[in-house]
Parts: sequence; structure tokens; C-alpha cells
Amino acid sequence: MSEPRRILVLDGHPSDRSLCRALGEAYERGARSSGAEVRRTVVAHLVFDPVLRGGYGGEQPLEPDLVRAQEDIAWADHLVFVHPVWWSDLPALLKGFVDRVFLPGFAFKYRTSGLWDKLLRGKSARIVHTQDAPSWYYRFFVGRPSVRALRDGVLGFCGVAPVRLSAFGGVRRSSAARRAAWLARVEELGRDRS
Repeated sequence: MSEPRRILVLDGHPSDRSLCRALGEAYERGARSSGAEVRRTVVAHLVFDPVLRGGYGGEQPLEPDLVRAQEDIAWADHLVFVHPVWWSDLPALLKGFVDRVFLPGFAFKYRTSGLWDKLLRGKSARIVHTQDAPSWYYRFFVGRPSVRALRDGVLGFCGVAPVRLSAFGGVRRSSAARRAAWLARVEELGRDRS
């Protein structure tokens, strides 16, 4: 796979004053400095119903912000999801965004044989998540359910590969120096476009 030139940063934290917002901005800064084209979507700023009413069989037209989100995902070579881990999972608004955007016909297509076509093949992704628990605890004692759901259950199902992870744990008790180091690390990931 060639180096990503078009990157979409998806910020899934509901607060404008979050570490996640700063991490997304750091990734964007690094990617732009390396010559990449970058778009950024702050899910909390979008206007949409986060409930997939009626499941995949229901009629629920996409709101204009979700149409633009699908266009941005289709445009991008590389997707960067930045979010906190709450109760071992994605924030509800980000989960609702995924439910409403990664739809059949856009992200995947079922075949009559029971298999499916992965319509987002050729894209890569990175998950950047924060959590109050130490990263080792979330990984070994909880099993990283948010990672499994997003990486394997959504992105992998739709053909996005590889999907890399950057996990920053112990946020609540972290020092300003530690958070600055995390921001520098994520900016470097952006420069590397990984």
C-alpha cells in the first residue's frame, strides 16, 4: 500500500476542550506538515440522529452532515479515529455515527450467498484512544472491547486494513509533561501518515 495522501481525522469526543480534540489537532498538524491533504470531522459538531431507527431494513435518509461524512470517508486513503474509552467502549455519539454512516451499499454489501463485499478496501486506519485506566489493564483484564468492535467489527468487516492502535492510558492522573509527550507522539504519527 502506498503512503496515504488523503487523511480524514474523525474526532469522537463530545467536548471541545478534551485531550482527544488536542490529539486530533496534533495528528492533523503532523500530517499537513508532511504534505498530506487532511480533512477533520468533529462528530459532536454534526447535526444527525444517532439512532439507526429500524436497523438496516428501515428507511432513514441521511442528514446532510452524514452525506458529507460518507463523501469524506470515500475520499480518504487513511482514517484516524480519535476517541475516549468510556465504560470500555466508544462514546454513544461516536457509536451512533458509525451505525448511521457505515451502511450497506456504502461500507459493505451483502451477497445472496451470505458473504459480503468489503467496499472500503484500499484504506488504512489508526485508532487513537484515551482512557483513565492504565492501557495494560484495559488490554489484559478487560480485553479492549472498543478496539475489537471498531477495528475488527466495523473497519475490518468493511475492508479497512491495516488498522493500527495508539492507546493513552491513565489520563486522569497524567502530568502536563506526559500529555505533552503524547501530543508530540501523535503529531509524529501524523507526519509519518500512519
